[in-house]
Amino acid sequence: MALPLLPGASFDRNLGKEKFHKSQLWGYCNNVAMLVGEDKPGIGGEPLPGQKAKPKYSVFPREIGSDAPAWVAFDKQVLSFDAYFEEEVPDKNQELYRIRHCKIYFYLEDDTIQVVEPQVKNSGIIQGTIVRRHRIPLPPPNEDQFYTVDHFNINIEVILYARRYRIIDCDQFTKNFLRKMGVRLNPPVCRPDDPYTKERQKIVDNMKPLRPYERLDTLRQFLEFDGHVLRFFCVWDDPESMFHDPRELVLHYYLSDDTIEIKEMVPVNSGWDAVPLFLKRNKLPKYAPTGLYQPGTITNRTVLNVFGELVGNKGRYILDNRKTGAVHQEFYKDCDLTIGAVINVWGRKIVLCDCDEFTKEYYRTKYGIRILGGKFLERGRIKKPGQELFKSQPSEYFKAQNLFVGARVCFHGHNFLLVDADEYAFNYMEKHANEFSMADISVILKKLKDIAEPRSREIKQMFAVTDPDHTKVTEYDPFRNLIVNITDGALSEHEIMTLGRYYSMRDDSEMDVHFLLAVAQEQLKKKSFENFGQLSAVLVYNDREKRGVLPHEMCRTICKSFRLPLADDLLQALLTIFEDSHEQVEYKKFVYGLNWRENQIPAFQTIKVPLKYEDDWSGQLPSLPVKRVKYLTLLEDLFGKEE
Repeated sequence: MALPLLPGASFDRNLGKEKFHKSQLWGYCNNVAMLVGEDKPGIGGEPLPGQKAKPKYSVFPREIGSDAPAWVAFDKQVLSFDAYFEEEVPDKNQELYRIRHCKIYFYLEDDTIQVVEPQVKNSGIIQGTIVRRHRIPLPPPNEDQFYTVDHFNINIEVILYARRYRIIDCDQFTKNFLRKMGVRLNPPVCRPDDPYTKERQKIVDNMKPLRPYERLDTLRQFLEFDGHVLRFFCVWDDPESMFHDPRELVLHYYLSDDTIEIKEMVPVNSGWDAVPLFLKRNKLPKYAPTGLYQPGTITNRTVLNVFGELVGNKGRYILDNRKTGAVHQEFYKDCDLTIGAVINVWGRKIVLCDCDEFTKEYYRTKYGIRILGGKFLERGRIKKPGQELFKSQPSEYFKAQNLFVGARVCFHGHNFLLVDADEYAFNYMEKHANEFSMADISVILKKLKDIAEPRSREIKQMFAVTDPDHTKVTEYDPFRNLIVNITDGALSEHEIMTLGRYYSMRDDSEMDVHFLLAVAQEQLKKKSFENFGQLSAVLVYNDREKRGVLPHEMCRTICKSFRLPLADDLLQALLTIFEDSHEQVEYKKFVYGLNWRENQIPAFQTIKVPLKYEDDWSGQLPSLPVKRVKYLTLLEDLFGKEE
């Protein structure tokens, strides 16, 4: 009676024993048959016939490198290879095969592989992930092993699930990693083109439009930028103006269609004619034409051989692709508009001086342009320009006497015009008049007297015209214009300001209080601080004796606890102003002076502050403006009193 065979075994009649397949060997554990792999050694650890000995370690020597596991040491580290494969196209005459480019990603943490084909527009092929991320076995007869980093190089082929991929290149990280492993990289190869795609591109390039128009697709630009407008603040110095007054303009650039519109900001009671638009919205050419073009000369398309209605009611037209004889104009774009640029608006030179926040953000985002601030020049002595480099005499440097309002100086090739100074500078120069002739009133009066004495009667009449009510005072602007007219530019702007300050009609203490309160209110308004009621209640609560005054330091501490958005030196100055004779702060008057809701300083609108209320209080007052000048006292000092 024959014995039954085990599954997967065959009986060799010649040898009279069972022969087992390699892939199914039996082992016993606790008298239970266990199915094991073919790599299990025989008795004593000796390999069985036909078995291949596998290396115990990788290509790296033992005990070299980090002891961390692979999923920690190689976390988020991926090798990237550029590859392609050929795909047969059956039953199609236009193409026999196609070239498909892809990326092979090898994840070092777990030896998994992913194959991705980039999306190509209008390809008609399902693209994206070709092979999902997982460990991929080697092709037969080594299908029991998996791909490792040792199997990858440039200019080699790898077979992933019976598909042959040719690796042509890799990124720089992959090259560095393989070189550190001791792999000798092959040179990269050229990326082959798909023959069908190349043939189709030739056909498209050779196609010429037969219809008499060119496709101008502006819909996308309109939909993307509709309602988005760049705004620049400009100045036009009209040379034909009687007084050469600069005209302030606002330029609007419409991003939806690249058109420009310019409006003029006409001051109140300026005497200028108010016009609705300085420039009507349209595309602005960079170069104004020298003459007028005939109608139809400037056009987006050029049509040749216009045939009439030869067949039925249809006409025929031929497009001139070369646009022979057409006038090409270059128009201003957003890239041409920058702060400081001068644009040509039909012969008028317009200077772009500033722009709004949206425009600044637009240029920061698109062009990376930033309107940067900070220190322009480090502290140090500056040589005067125009000196020889090698000479025996010491070089001349700029001194304090060279700096005054109206002076033009050149610092390291940059020209500057000094237009104003702070109150401290004016006071210092006036107190040290022997060192600063521009602030010496006696020197200025002598210079003015030498110029004006021959025309004394005419000058008196000119001042009298500016004062029809006989108040013996005049506004500073007419006074300044008269001095410029009389001296014909012989006096500098600083000397005229010294005259105005010397003969001004003002209460310095009152002006200081108004100015400080105006600056403080502006700061509080910008920071949206309105807790004046709570601040007053806390001050009243701390006034135990109900005398209406508190110590200076206590008021300062309470204001700091409320996070009053004022600089410490400005707060100290304001508290000092509202102190009584016993150095106690009258806090009710202090809070009322700060309350911009109920007590906005009316004189604030007439005070011109050159610093434009910067957030950081510098501790120095800007120059307090002169409002009215006692011109009669000036005339008496120049020509003497009349009988």
